[in-house]
Amino acid sequence: MATTTKAKDTQYIETVGRRKEAIARVRLTPAPKTSVTINGKDITEFFSLESLRAIAVDPFLKVALQTQFAVTVIVRGGGIAGQAVAIRHAISRALTEYDAELRGILKKEGFLKRDPRAKERRKFGFVKARKRKQWSKR
Repeated sequence: MATTTKAKDTQYIETVGRRKEAIARVRLTPAPKTSVTINGKDITEFFSLESLRAIAVDPFLKVALQTQFAVTVIVRGGGIAGQAVAIRHAISRALTEYDAELRGILKKEGFLKRDPRAKERRKFGFVKARKRKQWSKR
């Protein structure tokens, strides 16, 4: 669901990234310097851990673009780690739409693949998805 739209004389690329229950909508707009805003907050404010910030903006570091972007993200659902990977997925999709030659680099890193792993449902008669109730001899 990538769209390129003209709004207020500014061209932008909008894509969606997902991981587990997290859904990230990313909008890339050309800008004088790169800035990342997530749910109205700066990335350092939103992700307190440096590792999560690194995961979210990893596509920019891997492709080493000379073009700078203002990145606006709306992310909902899931936990903070899932949200970081969802943002990475959406940014990678947007960069691929911006320049098709970047697809090979991002695909090799595994950033374009939507990670299908999700929480397994709880089954009837079990405590959790696979944990059974304790068996009693008497």
